[in-house]
Amino acid sequence: MPYFIQRLFNTCKASLSPNGPVSEEALDKVRNVLEKIKPSDVGLEQEAQLVRNWSGPGNDRNGGNHNSLPAIKYLHLHECDSFSIGIFCMPPSSIIPLHNHPGMTVLSKLVYGSMHVKSYDWIEPDPPELDDPLQARPAKLVKDTDMTAPSPATTLYPTTGGNIHCFKAITHCAIFDILSPPYSSTHGRHCNYFRKSPIQDLPSEIEGMNGEVISNVTWLEEYQPPDNFVIWRVPYRGPVIRK
Repeated sequence: MPYFIQRLFNTCKASLSPNGPVSEEALDKVRNVLEKIKPSDVGLEQEAQLVRNWSGPGNDRNGGNHNSLPAIKYLHLHECDSFSIGIFCMPPSSIIPLHNHPGMTVLSKLVYGSMHVKSYDWIEPDPPELDDPLQARPAKLVKDTDMTAPSPATTLYPTTGGNIHCFKAITHCAIFDILSPPYSSTHGRHCNYFRKSPIQDLPSEIEGMNGEVISNVTWLEEYQPPDNFVIWRVPYRGPVIRK
């Protein structure tokens, strides 16, 4: 029987296209395989052991250097026109800021550890052309919760499910991502970062496209993450994928 990661790759190849999942049923097939992932399937047994040995906040804060954020590592497994596969390994207190996945479907699975997830969707997914592309846009909160492995895989869609999300590591943790289609500047799928708008007088309640009144609105504006936000790309050392 092929390695787990090979089965997952084969399922992705049959189920995902340059336009995203070929059907909801095909997406379910990928999700069902992804649900079974373990650290040993992707060469992360030693990293997962860090969670068991972790003794709480204050013991690995980059040697006390508060000017730099804990380093996040990205393991790149595969990318083609139809999908990309990668793993983010996050040390405690590290943060991946609020960011979007325009026109993309994303399956994520926490491989080990615990993290806090916060996600939003735009209230107007396709707004009229903005005078200022950086101006604030209204969004609704989808998720604001802690997750601990093993937990179910999550799915976000182009306009629903929390397409704009951020992660904060509680313990050492790893998040396995499948993006379909992947980010592509050629096709206008840029990764943009967002923050809550500091403007005080924006309405907290607005009328949605179908006439319903939406309360507790969050206004998000695009911004550049701080210079000390760095993701290091490191080699993937798990079982080889035969493509």
